[in-house]
Amino acid sequence: MAAKEDLYAKVTPRRQRQTRPSTIKHGSTLDVLLSMGFPKTRALKALVSTGGKNVQAACDWLFSHVDDPFLDDPLPREYVLYLRPSGPLLQQLSHFWQQSRISCGKNKAHNIFPHITLCQFFMCADGKVDALSDALQATVAKWKARIPMPLPLELYTSSTFIGLFVEEQVAEVLKGFAADFATEAAAKADVHVEPHKKQLHVTLAYHFQASHLPILEKLAKSVDVASGCDWLAVLFSRDIRFANHETLQVMYPYVPQNDDELELLPGDFIFMSSVEQSSASEGWVYGTSLGTGLSGMLPENYVNRADESDTWVVHGSHSILNCASPSNSGSTVGGVLFDGKLNDSLLDSFVDPPGLTGLCPPMQVSRPTSQSSLSKMRLFVCRHGERMDVVFGKHWVTQCFDSKGRYVRSNLNMPSSLPPRSGGHRDFDKDCPVTVFGSTQARLVGEALLESHESIDFVYCSPSLRCVQTAQHILQGLQQDGKTKIRVEPGLFEWTKWVSGTSLPTWIPPSELAAAKLSVDTTYRPHIPVSKLVVSESYDTYISRSFQVTREILAECNKLGNTVLIVAHASSLEACTRQIQGLTPQNSKDFVQVVRKIPYLGFCACEEMGDTGVWQLVDPPILPLTHGPNHSFSWREMLMQD
Repeated sequence: MAAKEDLYAKVTPRRQRQTRPSTIKHGSTLDVLLSMGFPKTRALKALVSTGGKNVQAACDWLFSHVDDPFLDDPLPREYVLYLRPSGPLLQQLSHFWQQSRISCGKNKAHNIFPHITLCQFFMCADGKVDALSDALQATVAKWKARIPMPLPLELYTSSTFIGLFVEEQVAEVLKGFAADFATEAAAKADVHVEPHKKQLHVTLAYHFQASHLPILEKLAKSVDVASGCDWLAVLFSRDIRFANHETLQVMYPYVPQNDDELELLPGDFIFMSSVEQSSASEGWVYGTSLGTGLSGMLPENYVNRADESDTWVVHGSHSILNCASPSNSGSTVGGVLFDGKLNDSLLDSFVDPPGLTGLCPPMQVSRPTSQSSLSKMRLFVCRHGERMDVVFGKHWVTQCFDSKGRYVRSNLNMPSSLPPRSGGHRDFDKDCPVTVFGSTQARLVGEALLESHESIDFVYCSPSLRCVQTAQHILQGLQQDGKTKIRVEPGLFEWTKWVSGTSLPTWIPPSELAAAKLSVDTTYRPHIPVSKLVVSESYDTYISRSFQVTREILAECNKLGNTVLIVAHASSLEACTRQIQGLTPQNSKDFVQVVRKIPYLGFCACEEMGDTGVWQLVDPPILPLTHGPNHSFSWREMLMQD
């Protein structure tokens, strides 16, 4: 077989489709596909990639993968047999999954839904998958009423692992079930299955920070392991070629602007390997689409991290409580066929059925509806717009002011006028304004918020002029200019280590900003005054300052309004939101890597989880803003001939 490293470098994704329950087996479905003229290898690949549900799903997959360079790759998929809980115990575990993620962030356990592993991953040829599914069904029928219920589970915790272990005597029974499946699979599908030999358990958390252990342990102890449960023996598959890739989910549509870019459709999954990112520029990644099999560059802020199992395919699911096979009355939920006797309304309350045929439901915190969020407090954090010194260079002040200190505009992207400064125009060196396009960016964001029927109750911003101007233009786009005053908060200024020279900028006082017709609240008293800021502060000091001022702002606005907007710097999107989620700060190196990828008007949203004081990041109510560079043009230099 080819080297495993070469196999991992390829990806053959699968098509997302709405769930269409069907009783058609692979055999009859395959015959229909062959009669339509599809080659057998492609037809089989389409069937296993969609869970073999029906002809339509397979056809859709084939048509969407017509340009997939790996469509004819003969490498089979990898399979695994898990026990998955359902019923009240699933509800308990789902609650733990959500609360642990909210309180402590994602750990390795979140990559795969709650389960007990019965065997190791193994490979099966596409043409043998029907036989493999039959082997599972035969094994379940043979073991009817032989597995003790409920499964006795015992909580175990260590410094790096938390799990529920199956009592040893019952675990041996389950291992016997797995061994019989291995025998059936070898006989019917000619595959080698290695039953799981270690202690059987449900992993709750692992590879988490040591400081999170008390929280996770408390949450784990709240799980009622005696809750009713119908355990399901489920056969899953994955494509071995993206086993070492990171899985991303597309959040926003993107139309390619260049030949090497990838079209993005919301809901699609992208597979990304770190070794393929060497040619990617800042803010872009190279990945492969699950929906089409095509690869290319894509904007990084259009995708979110997803879980490994979100793209797995289900090939059979059987209850071991009553050992009934999925009947015609069974419901398909996230690609898993549950026994028809299971209460449908109970299922709906535990699992959100995604519109993906044969795909497992992701175990993640769903975004609350707009109706439920009205009563919750929300925080929007936004970076300022395009700044003058980045576009026109650090010597723009010298070029734009004459000998008498009068401002002279020399480019259409320069503002027609600037606010007066009592300290003179040289103060613009460290406190520059936004460009005309920066103002337009901000108004676009405000207009998008207005179109989303959002209103802002309070606006806080860094004392930097570019931030005040950005906040002003957002309010103009929202049609709240003059109605909502901007509270200038020095505590929101960026990490002072990044300020050049030996002194901080000289900012325009709120009274002078108001005189320049900027909608500033001159009565506001800052939580952290300018006098408390120091030059070249440490990273820990900056992070603590940002966390402190954010908490005090939220406490100040609590009960007085639902939505707070902070307009500040790229670093603010990370520094003002991370610790209110209950997460520990990143190290300074990782922090810088995150911040450098945040564009102008980068926008994030947080929502408070009830009255817990814990917040979580949610999808912003607006689309991201992306634009290309527009370099300076001199007709004289470009067009005049010597």
